Amino acid sequence: MHKHTRQLLWVFISLLFFASCSKNNTPKPNAYLALNYPEAKYSTYKNSFHNFTFDLNNLAAVKEVKPTAFEIHYPLMKATVFLNFKTVTNDNLDALLKDAQKLTYEHFIKADEIVEQPYLNDDEKVFGMFYNVKGNAATNVQFYATDSTKNFLTASLYFYAQPNFDSILPAAQYIQEDMRQILESLRWEKK
Repeated sequence: MHKHTRQLLWVFISLLFFASCSKNNTPKPNAYLALNYPEAKYSTYKNSFHNFTFDLNNLAAVKEVKPTAFEIHYPLMKATVFLNFKTVTNDNLDALLKDAQKLTYEHFIKADEIVEQPYLNDDEKVFGMFYNVKGNAATNVQFYATDSTKNFLTASLYFYAQPNFDSILPAAQYIQEDMRQILESLRWEKK
């Protein structure tokens, strides 16, 4: 190869190298899986201990742990909604309400925001509060419901993973809609 050709080749390679370096290369952000879940289909679930019903997503399974506690498992999303039932007596409604609110606000340290949505269904005597907890808190959705005379129910969503709000957001939103359906379809059996 001639000396002149070699010099031209080095100039060309140098120009190519500097041209490729002049672009503004920025690192790509961390990506998360795009998770899509099937449309929810509901059936009526009847609690065998306390005579109340609600709509349950067919993708979920209920496990009655003890008469006052049961779990709704979402194996596809690696999540569980924990439900606890308490009987309202003449003097414990205020304490039950304070405990339910305290449970939610214990997550405020890790939460970016907690959105409260009151729920009132006078016809069915279901009153409560729905909480949407945003951020890397251990639970993203909670609610409590009561008829204020006999029944008090709390619910909390937990995932089997370290809380990373961005990565669990699709599953959290899906189950949040299920929990809203549970609250809105909750019926106390009249005795």
